[in-house]
Amino acid sequence: MRFGEVTIHPVNGHGPEDVVVDGEGRTYTGVDDGRILRLSPDGKRIDVLADTGGRPLGLELYGEDELLICDARAGLLVVPLAGGTPSVLATSALGLDFVFCNNAAVASDGTVYFTDSSRRFGIDNWRDDLIEQTAGGRLLRRAPDGSIDLLLDGLQFANGVALAPDESFVAVAETGACRVSRVSLSDGRADVLVDGLWGFPDNISTGTDGLIWITQASPKVAALDVVRRLPAFVRAGVRRLPTALQPSPGREVGVLGVDAEGAVVRELRGEIDGFHMLVGVREWQGQLYFGSLEENAIAVTAAVG
Repeated sequence: MRFGEVTIHPVNGHGPEDVVVDGEGRTYTGVDDGRILRLSPDGKRIDVLADTGGRPLGLELYGEDELLICDARAGLLVVPLAGGTPSVLATSALGLDFVFCNNAAVASDGTVYFTDSSRRFGIDNWRDDLIEQTAGGRLLRRAPDGSIDLLLDGLQFANGVALAPDESFVAVAETGACRVSRVSLSDGRADVLVDGLWGFPDNISTGTDGLIWITQASPKVAALDVVRRLPAFVRAGVRRLPTALQPSPGREVGVLGVDAEGAVVRELRGEIDGFHMLVGVREWQGQLYFGSLEENAIAVTAAVG
């Protein structure tokens, strides 16, 4: 199904990558200059809650009065919903500094599941990881006592994270492989939830409707598949090209709502006027809220199916 009416809410910043909605219908997002913003339900008022000094990506409500932030440069952070200075929860795990802290999901007991997208390339060179397919992404778990362990390694650009509605498994998007994997939290068994996606999955989240919503930021890029098969020295040359000359994403975007077995329940796909690179999604009370890596706005539409 194609997108219906979409409302665009401008923000005073660029690249509101992820979105989260609180119980009052206010939307939180982070922009590329480090600020954390809160929009009123109608999008007309914007408050600045904090400045991470880095590049905030994934956001999650954390307890009753805090916001969890995955900052690609500063690590795993938390800030009061009332605003203030962010506190650092972690900048490394298992002897490795985070290179690209990206997205998270928070369990009911306060456990945080989050991704470090790459061991080699940070946010300024995210395209390089997709070209090289480094398989250096990690899915990590931070317990309430602060200890961190590894759930999955070797992921192809580990990205969005979501918990099953009953918290029986955690799902993680692998952007470079166009799939969503999952790990059972009872026995640690890993398998694939959704495979063969038509586009590149980015952030994912569990909605109030009980579905796991998956963004597809762009259709697969045929030129990227070609580049990946080239010799290493040629791939390195492609990576050094100006961005405009590298394989580039298209303007078509999409979101999927899947159940706990990975069956597609709802799907929206197409182009949205004035909005592309849809990388964040949050379903709240029948509405879908979208973030973008490239726009200066978030978008809202009905979660029809």
